[in-house]
Amino acid sequence: MVKSKLMAERPGSTLKRFVLWDYPRASWQYDVMVGLILAFIFLTPRDVFRDQPRPKNVMLVSTQGAHASYWIEPEAVEGTDAAMRQQTVERLVHSQVGGKNLKITKVEPIFDEEKEIRGYIAYTSR
Repeated sequence: MVKSKLMAERPGSTLKRFVLWDYPRASWQYDVMVGLILAFIFLTPRDVFRDQPRPKNVMLVSTQGAHASYWIEPEAVEGTDAAMRQQTVERLVHSQVGGKNLKITKVEPIFDEEKEIRGYIAYTSR
């Protein structure tokens, strides 16, 4: 009787029942749907969705009234000459922090013991 009922279904109704999740738990159709979902979750590579964690290039260090200072990762400013550095940092701060009314007043490089640049501190005012 069950077999004749399945054979009597129209061809589109099987797809409709699958999409609407209309099968009872513990049926083989339900198990197939769950298996397909789990396979999609665990077998799909991350880069298909471009869901890679990205570190922040700009981080707030401190605020004092209308003034704030931001840490800028050196990779974010890499390849920029000293003359254009302040404008590049200002664009970075505006894009990642918001606040179009922030004005970068000074950008200082931070060096380690070997005199390599570890980052930049950008000082802002409103």
